[in-house]
Amino acid sequence: MRKVRRGWPRLGGDERGSVTAELVIAVPALLLLLLVIAQFAIWAHATHIAQAAASQALSAARVQGASSADGHAQAEAVLTQLGGGPLRNPNAAVTRGPEQSTVDITGHATRVIPFVDLPVHARAVGPSERFVPPETSG
Repeated sequence: MRKVRRGWPRLGGDERGSVTAELVIAVPALLLLLLVIAQFAIWAHATHIAQAAASQALSAARVQGASSADGHAQAEAVLTQLGGGPLRNPNAAVTRGPEQSTVDITGHATRVIPFVDLPVHARAVGPSERFVPPETSG
């Protein structure tokens, strides 16, 4: 009696090298996916640094007796401490008016993927502290 071999049918020939062809396509796609994830993480971190600098600068600029220069100095100090890696070319703009103070931090996230330049922007706005004499009724 002859034994019939059952299993996977042959698909029309020699398949040597098919794994190599699959790897040539899959590995670069996987590496690109990892780079995109890393780029997004660096952009998010740079955005958090810019927001922290904007918040600190607003706290310094809005107090009574402070000026825009005080807020700008605080923003530069925070950006120097935190922004060396993920945040490139940071720029701080501080405006202190009689009613409201505004801080804008702009820059770019460090590149992981060539030719991808992601902008970073953070803004903090709050009321300026000022002395208001009590109204006298009478």
